[in-house]
Amino acid sequence: MIKRILLAICITVGCAAIAQARPAAPDMVAIEDATNNPESKYYYPKLLKMFLSNDTVMTDEDYKYFYYGTMFQEDYNPYRINSYQEDAKRLEPLYLKREHLTRAERREIEGLARKSIEDNPLDLRQLMYRVYVYEQNKKYNLAKIWKHKLDKILMTIAKSGDGNSPETAWVVVYPRHEFDFFNLGGGSVTKQEFQAPYYDKLTVRNQKGDKVNEHYFNLHTLLEQYYLKHPEDR
Repeated sequence: MIKRILLAICITVGCAAIAQARPAAPDMVAIEDATNNPESKYYYPKLLKMFLSNDTVMTDEDYKYFYYGTMFQEDYNPYRINSYQEDAKRLEPLYLKREHLTRAERREIEGLARKSIEDNPLDLRQLMYRVYVYEQNKKYNLAKIWKHKLDKILMTIAKSGDGNSPETAWVVVYPRHEFDFFNLGGGSVTKQEFQAPYYDKLTVRNQKGDKVNEHYFNLHTLLEQYYLKHPEDR
């Protein structure tokens, strides 16, 4: 079932990247202003409430402001450690289990996914597991809703550039999203290299394993916001 979910995500992201003929880097000044303005329709708490609800009313613009607006929130830390890291490690055998999960196992996966997403709504792996467990529980409408949310986040990244050069690099909120962006689509990252002043270059092998490409991610705002809060790490 996980393979089927990943394939669907791969198709969605691929179509999004192709359909976006003119990808554009997000306007971080506008996003910071709007997501911190209580009068704005893009005020971050409003978008967060919408994202956590069981519906699909958010627009593409909502997702763009929600995703990148995360970087301008007081508790943002791009290198934050998952509060439920040990629980996730303990459940790894369940994520890889081939046969049907028991009711108790499904309950554990769903419980951790809910807690993780409440702690960090942009935990893409736990979003994927939430979709997975809803499908296992035959809650297909909920699975469709949360897969839509995951697809939209991945498409938001895809629309931020084309990833072919530093000048047109994709923009992410968390460094681990660089890996999730490809891994959730069936590819595998074989090498990561930081290039000054604020780029990551990833070498990626495609799903079939017969092609390798290099792609770039822009970490400018991510690092800028981190050092504002942690100047001692400069």
